[in-house]
Amino acid sequence: MFAARGIAVSFSVFVMVYCALSLAVCFVWRSFLLHAQHYPVRRIADLLFALRIFPLTTAAVITAAFTVPSFLLLEPRAIEEPIGGIPLALGLCGGALGIFGFLNAALAMRRASRAISGWTRGAQPIAAAAPVPVLRIARPVPALIAAGIARPKVLLSRAAELALNANELHAALNHDVAHVRHRDNFKKLLLRFVAFPGMSALEGAWLETTEMAADDAAVSSAGEALDLAAALIKLSKLGPTEPPVDLTAALLHSPASTMNARVERLVAWSDARRVPLQKYSPWYGTTAALATIAVFAVTYSQLLVQVHTATEWLVR
Repeated sequence: MFAARGIAVSFSVFVMVYCALSLAVCFVWRSFLLHAQHYPVRRIADLLFALRIFPLTTAAVITAAFTVPSFLLLEPRAIEEPIGGIPLALGLCGGALGIFGFLNAALAMRRASRAISGWTRGAQPIAAAAPVPVLRIARPVPALIAAGIARPKVLLSRAAELALNANELHAALNHDVAHVRHRDNFKKLLLRFVAFPGMSALEGAWLETTEMAADDAAVSSAGEALDLAAALIKLSKLGPTEPPVDLTAALLHSPASTMNARVERLVAWSDARRVPLQKYSPWYGTTAALATIAVFAVTYSQLLVQVHTATEWLVR
C-alpha cells in the first residue's frame, strides 16, 4: 500500500504540474513569439522548442526532485492509509498520459521506418560534400529529404538531381544537412511523446521557423540564397509531393504560404543574417547553476516538508 500511494501521489503531482504549465504555454506562446521577432530565426526555433517541452521537463524535475523524496523520507510506512479518489484518478491519468505518449512516439517511428524503407529500396550512395550519407532514390518524390534519427541520411531523387544545377543542388543539400545537425527529426519524436491538446499551433510555428533556420544555415551569400530559392521553385514544379511523413525533414513539405515566405526571405537575403548568434560566457551559466544549487541546498529540507504537507492534503 505504501508503494501504491507513492506512485499515485507522484503521478498526481506530475499530471497537475504538467497540465497547468501546458495550458499556460498554450496561452502565452504567441506573445512570446511576438516579442522574440528581433532574434535570429535559429534562436527563435530553439526558444519555441524549449517552450514546448518546458511543461514536461519542469513536471519531471519537480516530481523527481521533490515529490518522490518527500514521500519516501517523511511518509510513515507503518500507517495503512487508503488511497483517496483524487490521487487515484490523477495517478491513472498520469499513467495513461505516459502510455499514450509512448505509443504515439512508437507509431511515429514505425510509420517513418516503413516510409524510409520504401524510399531507399534500391537506393545508391552518391559522392557529395556532406557530413552524412547521401542516397539517390529512384522515386521522383520525395525530391530531397533528411531521414533517420540514430543514423541520419539525405535522400535525393533522380528527378531532383537532374532538375538542379550544381550550385542549386549544393544549397539544397546544405539545407537538409542543417536539419540533421540540429537533430530536428529527434525533436519531432519528442513532440510526439509530449502530445497535448492545443499545442498544434505552437508546433506548427516551430516547424516553420526550423525550415527558415535551415535555409539561413544553408547559405552564406546572396548568390547562394538565390540558388536555394531557385531550387525550391524548381523542385516544387516536379509534381505533387507526398503528404508529410513523421520524423523526416523534407525540403518541400512546408505549406504554400510558408514556402512563399521562404523564397521571399532568400531573395531578400542580406549579410546581416550572417551575424553569428551571441555566445555567452560559460561562466554565466556556471554561476547561475551554482547559485541555484546553493539556494536549494539551504532550503531543500524545508521544501520537502512543505511538499509533503501539500501531498498529504492531496491524499486526504
